[in-house]
Amino acid sequence: MTISIRLAEPGDAVALTDIYLACRREMSYAPLTHSDAAVQAWFANALLPAGDVWLAERHGDIAGFAAASLQDGVLWLDQLYVGAEHRGVGVGAALLDRVLTPPASACRLWVFQANAGARRFYEAHGFALLSLGDGQDNEECCPDALYQRPSDAKE
Repeated sequence: MTISIRLAEPGDAVALTDIYLACRREMSYAPLTHSDAAVQAWFANALLPAGDVWLAERHGDIAGFAAASLQDGVLWLDQLYVGAEHRGVGVGAALLDRVLTPPASACRLWVFQANAGARRFYEAHGFALLSLGDGQDNEECCPDALYQRPSDAKE
């Protein structure tokens, strides 16, 4: 099984939107707050042009993606989604490894508290819980959790 990672291109917007929407629809605890068209426009006109969006390909399919940004010297993992048929085979780990190369001083992310699978994944990859939030700072108004992975974390 080969997983290849590359920078996302403008032509990938529809495929990435489809993965995002499918994953988000699995999260009954975090209702979508934007229409499908608005999400696709955000991918095409904001997320992809900003750069630092990586996608994983497996068996010729786009299997998942990750987006990161640097804010005040801290690397933020803003998005990491893997299509259902590609989970559990290393796609998420490969994307995370790419985002963390070269090593940043630290990497932080927010995840919904109810997303137990994602929380286990991040904890298994060296992220530690920093704080829990009540959801007032995210548009879904869902309780969230702030995680950080120090630069010297071991997997």
